[in-house]
Formats: sequence, structure tokens, C-alpha cells
Amino acid sequence: MTVDIDYIIHKSQEACASAGVKLTTKRKNVLIVLLRSPIPLSAYEIVERYKVQLNETLPVMSVYRILDFLIHEKLVHKLETASLYIACAHIACDHQHETPQFLICDRCHSVKEIGVKKHVMAELARGIQNTGFTLAHQQLELHGLCNRCQNGSI
Repeated sequence: MTVDIDYIIHKSQEACASAGVKLTTKRKNVLIVLLRSPIPLSAYEIVERYKVQLNETLPVMSVYRILDFLIHEKLVHKLETASLYIACAHIACDHQHETPQFLICDRCHSVKEIGVKKHVMAELARGIQNTGFTLAHQQLELHGLCNRCQNGSI
């Protein structure tokens, strides 16, 4: 699958402008680093790739602040189980986004983002609420093997 980074950045800039915030050059460049990566990255890996790709250093604390911004603007997701970051697969989509579910391959580390239907999340929320538990985060992460790894393509 080919990613049209220029189009995604354009849509990201539009989304930020609509929210009254700015996608600064450094924020844009961190997003581009994530868009170019076939696998999720840690903040330290982002620092390394930023330096290689842009010939510029960026302190890891700045990367964390930028990632917080990008997550808040729904341009990036944090995979909680691995403390890794991935660009949202739906930045350029015009449809209403569903709750993200990530299918994480434990062999090649690829990640597929799919949406969970609202009625499924509502049912889960009802079941959780009945236990007295307060849900703080609705992102789902499932680990297993992708098609390529199951078929021995890697």
C-alpha cells in the first residue's frame, strides 16, 4: 500500500487549522517520520530517524511533547502495550472515525488499524459499567500473527 504523505500532511494541516492549532514544521516532520515507517516507533527511534531523514537533531523530550500534541489532535496513536507510536491510518478519511483497534503482529511488528463499530463499543461499555469499573481509554490492542507471517512470507 502506497501512502500519499503530501496529501496526508495537507489533511493534517486542515484538521489542525479547524481545531485552531498549528501543525508546526517539527510536528509535521515527526508525523512524516511515522508515516514513512512500516512499523510503530518509540520516541527514541523517532529521534534517530528524524536525524537521519532531516539531518537535524530533536531532543527526546521535544518528541514526547510533539507526540502528545499529535495524539491530542488524533493524528497519531500510542500503542499502550508496547509504548510505541503510529500515525493514524484514517487521517485523510472523510468519514466519522470509530474506536481504533490495533492488530499487532508479534513476529514482524506490523500493525493494522481497524475501527470497532459504535454499537459494539456501547455493548462493551454497558458490560464494563455493570461491574462498577470506570473505563478511562477505549483503544483496543490485539496481538497475534499477520497473514504474511502465518504463511511464512517473512
